[in-house]
Amino acid sequence: MTTVSRTFDVRPEPAVVVDYLKDFSNAEEWDPGTESCTRTDTGPVAVGSTWHNTSKIAGVSTELDYTLEKLTADTIVLVGRNDSAVSTDTITVVPNPDGVGSRVTYEANIEMQGAAKLADPIMKVVFEKIGSDTEDDMTTVLNRLA
Repeated sequence: MTTVSRTFDVRPEPAVVVDYLKDFSNAEEWDPGTESCTRTDTGPVAVGSTWHNTSKIAGVSTELDYTLEKLTADTIVLVGRNDSAVSTDTITVVPNPDGVGSRVTYEANIEMQGAAKLADPIMKVVFEKIGSDTEDDMTTVLNRLA
């Protein structure tokens, strides 16, 4: 399993950040690997909401179906699945200890399955780079909401 985690501060308050990030369609704006992310159900975004995500990672296109599995005032958990991987994205948003804005922790756990497990050591390096790019993009996008 590959785990990548980043913690960073942004200007908007936690409720604004959670409201934006809970809609995984917005990943097109902050996830550098996402080419498209389309909601596949209707109604308000809530636990059980689903999206179809197409990403390109290290030149390889992949598609995962994501489900919002947890949503609280400070935590979002999205789980994406396909035949070769399970990706669990946990986003925690708390008030910034400095008293202004939010502290965001984004953790991605990617578990390769079957023959894809052989790529785990290489994927760690790739996902560390993506993690840094995601932090940069997410910070920029979230700060626009302030």
